[in-house]
Amino acid sequence: MFQPVEAFIGLRYVRSRRRRGIVSFMSGASLIGVALGVAALIVILSVMNGLESELRNRLLSLTAHATITAPNGLDDWRALAARIREREGVGSVSPYVTLQSMLGSRMNLVPAVVRGIVPDEEHVIAEGVRMMDEGRIDALDPGERQLILGRTLAAMLGVRFGDTVNVLVPRVENGQPTAALFGFTVAGVFDAGVPDHNTGLALTHVEDASILDGLGGRPEGIAVRLDDALAVGEFRASIADLLEGGKLSYSDWTVEHASYFTAIRIEKTMMTIILMFIVGVAAFNIVASLMMVVTEKKRDVAILRTAGLEPGRVARIFFVQGTAIGLAGTLVGTALGLALAFNVDVIVPWLEETFGFRIFPGDVYYVTEVPSEVHFADAVTIPIVAFALTVLATLYPARRAAAIHPAEALRYE
Repeated sequence: MFQPVEAFIGLRYVRSRRRRGIVSFMSGASLIGVALGVAALIVILSVMNGLESELRNRLLSLTAHATITAPNGLDDWRALAARIREREGVGSVSPYVTLQSMLGSRMNLVPAVVRGIVPDEEHVIAEGVRMMDEGRIDALDPGERQLILGRTLAAMLGVRFGDTVNVLVPRVENGQPTAALFGFTVAGVFDAGVPDHNTGLALTHVEDASILDGLGGRPEGIAVRLDDALAVGEFRASIADLLEGGKLSYSDWTVEHASYFTAIRIEKTMMTIILMFIVGVAAFNIVASLMMVVTEKKRDVAILRTAGLEPGRVARIFFVQGTAIGLAGTLVGTALGLALAFNVDVIVPWLEETFGFRIFPGDVYYVTEVPSEVHFADAVTIPIVAFALTVLATLYPARRAAAIHPAEALRYE
C-alpha cells in the first residue's frame, strides 16, 4: 500500500522497538496522560450534566415552567387559560396564589410557602405528591380553610390530620405593615420527594389563599407546564400578544432559578479548564519526547537530507510521530471516558459496596445516586480540543528537526 515517505518513517519511529529508555517512557507517558485527561473530562462533564438535569427535574417537580401574573390578580383567569392552551407545546394551565407566611401550632412557629391551587386543574401536584394519610388533594374546598402540609413541615409543627394550624400572613394596609391571623384545618400530609417542598410548602384552595393575600378571591396568576421545560423561550415568543400593554407579567424557571444553573455552568467551566491541564502536561511531554527523538535521530535526518529530502518533509516526519501519539491517546481516552460515563450507575455502587462508603449520603444530599448524562457536543468537542493541543505540541520539535544541517550532523561520523 502506498504511503508518503514522511508518514512511513514517522510511523516506523513510533513502532520502533529499538528505542528504549527515557524516550520510550516519555512517549508512553504522553499517550497515557492524553488518554486520562480526555477520559476524566468526559466523565466529569457527564456527571455534572446529570446533576444539572436532576436538579432541574427536582426544582420543577411541583412548580410551573412559566407563570403569567397580574398585579391585582386575574379577574377572568379561565379566558386567559383557554387562550394559553391554544399555544403549541402547552401541557397544562392552572391558576395559583403563592404567599409567604408563618405557620403556628402550640409553641411551634415555622416559615412556609402557602400555595393556592384549584384541585381539578392542578394535575402536576396531584400526580407529583404522595399522600401520607387519609387526606386527598381533590378534597380541598373553597371557603373551608383547609391546608395540606409537607411531611417534614407537619412534623415540625407537631400536627396531624384534623388538627388546627394558625396562618400568619404579612400585609401592608394604608402604607403600614401589619399582619393577619387565620385558623386552618390540616386536611392531609404529603410527601413530594423533595426536601424543600416537604419542609416549606403548604397547599390550600386558591380562593382561600387569595383571601389571605388580599386579592378578594382572584388568583394571582396562571401557572403553565410545558411538554418540554427547555422550550420556555419559544413559549414566551408565542404569547407575546398576550403580554402587550404591560398588564400581565411573565416569568419562567430559567429566571427564577437562574442562580442554581449559573453556578453549575461556572463549575463545569472551571472543571474543564482544570482538567485540560492534564492534557496540557501530556502535550509538554510530547514536546520533550520528540525533542529527544530529534536529538537521537540527527544522523538519520542528515542522511535523509543528503538523499534529497526537503526540510519541510523532514519536519513532517516528526509531525506524524507526535500526531500519532496524540491521536492514539485521544481515541483511547474517548473510548475509556464514554465507557465509564455510560456505566456510572454500575461502577459507583460497586465502588461504594467494595470500599464501604457513600458518595452522596441520603441524610446530607438531595441526590443519593451519581447521575450521568453524556452530551454529544461534549463527546465531540473534548477529543477535538485535546487532539488540537497535541498537534500544536509537535510543531516546535518538527521545526527543530527541519533545521538540522547534514554537514554538522555527519562531521564526526
